[in-house]
Amino acid sequence: MENERYLRGLEKLKEIDGHAGENVIESLRDIAPDFARLLIEFPFGDIYSRPGLDLKSREIAVVAALTALGNAAPQLKVHIHGALNVGCTQQEIIEVIMQMAVYAGFPCALNGLFAAKEVFAQRK
Repeated sequence: MENERYLRGLEKLKEIDGHAGENVIESLRDIAPDFARLLIEFPFGDIYSRPGLDLKSREIAVVAALTALGNAAPQLKVHIHGALNVGCTQQEIIEVIMQMAVYAGFPCALNGLFAAKEVFAQRK
């Protein structure tokens, strides 16, 4: 059942990730449909839809967090695409990832830079 949170989240997801986000949700439907619904409702329907930050700022924060984790390359690539979709430049993304070397270490920053390089090449 598509409630208000779900519909709001789906629209926000489309605004950020276009079809890439929809593909992630669709890939979960046969194994964890409830998780797919939660992934739309909570992050995108509740958090991304809050008025305190614009989407560009939110995506910069997500790119930084996923880079710092160091073990989320697939999600980082999706959010690098999303950051570009909402107005970040390639240089801003590179700078955010490089900043993470100070707090998360050079290996995390290197992995993030390689993920960004891959995304930038795909978008050319």
